[in-house]
Amino acid sequence: MRRPHKSTERVFEDIKYNSKKVSKFINYIMLDGKKSVATKIVYDAFDIIEEKGEGKALEVFETALKNVGPEMEVKSRRVGGANYQVPIPVDEKRQLALAFRWIIGFARDGKGQSISKTLANLLIESSKGEGSAVKKKENTHKMAEANKAFAHFAW
Repeated sequence: MRRPHKSTERVFEDIKYNSKKVSKFINYIMLDGKKSVATKIVYDAFDIIEEKGEGKALEVFETALKNVGPEMEVKSRRVGGANYQVPIPVDEKRQLALAFRWIIGFARDGKGQSISKTLANLLIESSKGEGSAVKKKENTHKMAEANKAFAHFAW
């Protein structure tokens, strides 16, 4: 049986930018409950973005999220003994979660620099529509486009 009500999201706005998205991003970066370390990483990355003269860090962050969040993805469906990759639309919460996950994943893979610098560079690239996180989104869209013949299996 379904839950009778939706769960409430208890994410508060961050101190510096008064944004729930930034606060949620900090929570995604956090490892082992070390929120102050995660906060420092994000704020340092935002300072680097502003130092490079790319504009306001919050605007760069918002456009990067918009450029990385996918509109379509594929889900595996088992029909008659065969597995099909069925394209489905992605809702806003999942778009945000995937964008966070991809950006942070590629930032952690960047070797040789501090995570703040890597994160700042990745956010700048993503806001311009370039970089590995945007490429991941494009690959997801290509998979959905290639499998649109199976869209009638979406239920």
